[in-house]
Amino acid sequence: MRGYTYLLASRKNGTLYCGVTSDLPRRIWEHKEGVTGGFTSRYGVTLLVWYEEFPWVVDAIRREKAIKSWPRAWKIALIEAENPDWRDRSAELVMF
Repeated sequence: MRGYTYLLASRKNGTLYCGVTSDLPRRIWEHKEGVTGGFTSRYGVTLLVWYEEFPWVVDAIRREKAIKSWPRAWKIALIEAENPDWRDRSAELVMF
């Protein structure tokens, strides 16, 4: 089963959240609708600013754990390498 590692932000250079899922469109919808509660709802972290797809979810989990251990500056560099304007990339996903 494929997996995704993703980074959400509240705004450019704002609060960051790193997550993993096997269904990225569904998971982003849950974050945007506040279904998940917790950290992302509390801090308004709903912009999909970066994601990476893996053929196996275990690889996505491994990547998530690595990214979570990184300094904030590295996470920002990862985002800005592909998305310098921090635009919400959720429109790229096929939502259900």
